[in-house]
Amino acid sequence: MNENNQDNEAGTEPTVSVPKSAKRWYAVHAYSGMEKSVQRALTERIERAEMQDKFGQILVPTEEVIEVKNGKKAVTERRLFPSYVFVEMEMTDDTWHLVKNTNKVTGFIGGKSNKPSPIPQHEVDKILQQMQEGVEKPRPKVLYEVGEVVRIKDGPFTDFNGNVEEVNYEKSKVRVTVTIFGRATPVELEFGQVEKV
Repeated sequence: MNENNQDNEAGTEPTVSVPKSAKRWYAVHAYSGMEKSVQRALTERIERAEMQDKFGQILVPTEEVIEVKNGKKAVTERRLFPSYVFVEMEMTDDTWHLVKNTNKVTGFIGGKSNKPSPIPQHEVDKILQQMQEGVEKPRPKVLYEVGEVVRIKDGPFTDFNGNVEEVNYEKSKVRVTVTIFGRATPVELEFGQVEKV
C-alpha cells in the first residue's frame, strides 16, 4: 500500500484539469469599437498569468453581411452585439480581477459588480448558431420590406420614389413599383440602386 503512494508521488499522478462544466459564459462590456482589442488583450493576459486552464473561448460575435459599394458587392463583418465580448471562464477572484482590470473593459454584465451572473447556455448556443449562419449565408447589410417606400438613386428612374413589391435576397434585387405618367410600373433593381427614404 505504501509503495502505491510512492509511485503516485514519483510523477505518475494524472494531470489535474478543470472540468468543462466549471466554466460558464459571461458578458463583458467593452468600449465601443474596441471589442477585438479587448479579445486580444484578454488572450495575452491569460497567457502571461498562465491561467489558460481557467478560461475557454473569448468571442466577439460577428456575422458577415453583403454590402454594395459603387455597384460592387463586398462582404463585410458586422458585430452582433456591439460593445460586448463573451468570455467562457471559471469565475474566481483571480479570473474576475484579470478580466475586470483589462484595458478598455468597463465590467461584467448581469448580477452584482463583484459577482456577475453567467449567461444561460441556450443563449450562448443561439449566438453561436447565428454566427455560423452568418458565415454560411451572408445577409445583405440593408434589409428591405414589402410595402416600404424607397428612392431610386441609379438608372433611368433616378430620384423617383417607389413602393417595394418584392425582395429577392438571393439575387440582391428588389421589385419596385414606380408611378410614371399616372401609371404604376414595376421595375427590378439591384440593392445598390435604391435607398431607404
